[in-house]
Amino acid sequence: MRSTTMTRPLVALGLALGITIGGVAAAGAATAAPVVPSAASAGSAGSVRSTDDALRVLAVQNFGLSSAQAKNVQNWLKRYWGYNGSIDGQLGTESWKAFQRNLKENWGYGGAIDGIPGSETVKALQRLLKNGGWGYNGAIDGIAGEGTRAAFKNFADGI
Repeated sequence: MRSTTMTRPLVALGLALGITIGGVAAAGAATAAPVVPSAASAGSAGSVRSTDDALRVLAVQNFGLSSAQAKNVQNWLKRYWGYNGSIDGQLGTESWKAFQRNLKENWGYGGAIDGIPGSETVKALQRLLKNGGWGYNGAIDGIAGEGTRAAFKNFADGI
């Protein structure tokens, strides 16, 4: 039986890391999936399956896209930017690595190809959405707010 004494602090640490990186801070409740305890796999009531599961959930960042729109983006990334993952509608680390390759080559992204959609990735995405004609007219500020999300949806629907 697994104690929640250790699991909860680890999940909290993972959440804090996600917020620090910026992925969860910009995500909002609608796009960051909650970690839900599973009675079937949990050792005791209130524990989560594993810390790895919690961190994997935090790695998905669709910035408001539906799963169908995210699948469009993944298909585009597969065609042009070396994405080899599954077309599952979840923009996770491998999807964002492929996107960062595009952003680095075309839109001024200067960070690492690490699959973490932090503020530098969002700034480059905003340049793509603004200068690529996808309807973004806000500041290049690295914050995935309403304008960025709306333009990202236009992009996903139009590619």
